[in-house]
Amino acid sequence: MSEAIERQDGVVRIAMWSGPRNISTAMMRSFGARADSVVADEPFYAAYLAATGLDHPLRAEVLAGQPTDPDAVVAGLFAPLPAGKTVFYQKHMTHHMIPGFDRSWTERVANAFLIRRPEDVLASYVAKREDVTLEDIGFLQQAEIFDRLADRLGAAPPVVEGNDVLAAPSKTLTLLCAGLGIPYDPAMLAWEPGRRATDGAWAPHWYHAVEASTGFGPPREGIEASSLPDHLRAIADAARPAYERLAAHALRPGTLTTTAPLG
Repeated sequence: MSEAIERQDGVVRIAMWSGPRNISTAMMRSFGARADSVVADEPFYAAYLAATGLDHPLRAEVLAGQPTDPDAVVAGLFAPLPAGKTVFYQKHMTHHMIPGFDRSWTERVANAFLIRRPEDVLASYVAKREDVTLEDIGFLQQAEIFDRLADRLGAAPPVVEGNDVLAAPSKTLTLLCAGLGIPYDPAMLAWEPGRRATDGAWAPHWYHAVEASTGFGPPREGIEASSLPDHLRAIADAARPAYERLAAHALRPGTLTTTAPLG
């Protein structure tokens, strides 16, 4: 982990960068099950909606529930934690980091990336919200954030594939925690069902499956791009190079390093 990461207060702040319809909320549950951790659920969502004017499910509730000033959001990401808490896990959506939002704060935290095949993301997304664009699923933004951080560090930040977590959660999370500079905790494998006070205001629309969960489920069967309607297949094709860029560096069970060098 880079020496540039702020740890003066003994806290490791983790920015996990994902697009929608991955296992991002289950990962938040996993880290929230650690006794040493607190979590934040998509802290830039309200700022993103306020800046773009986009109409998302439960928009009014989201805007009322979070700061809409991105600078205020950043300040909250570095606020002191409750006594005894030393890990601050932040679930971030890459498409929320729109142009004009300061990203320099990302150099002060431990960054990691959660990926899923674009075909599978799109098939899941349209089941909840029919209107979708390439920008909505965050692949290009994810690759941009990854490349910026990798160039600065001279090495790939940790990347995990959602299906690898589902197939081998203990092994994959052990690799992820090592890459983040924190110990693996077996408590990350199970949690109580239900909603959390830390869940975002959008939870009633998006979180039905995770609210019923008590741990990571079986791997998801991928779909064929050819099964998508033409407009979704075009989006998947446009997103695939960004996905493959990160997938080349994914931490896989049985490995100790990323699967490919930078370059």
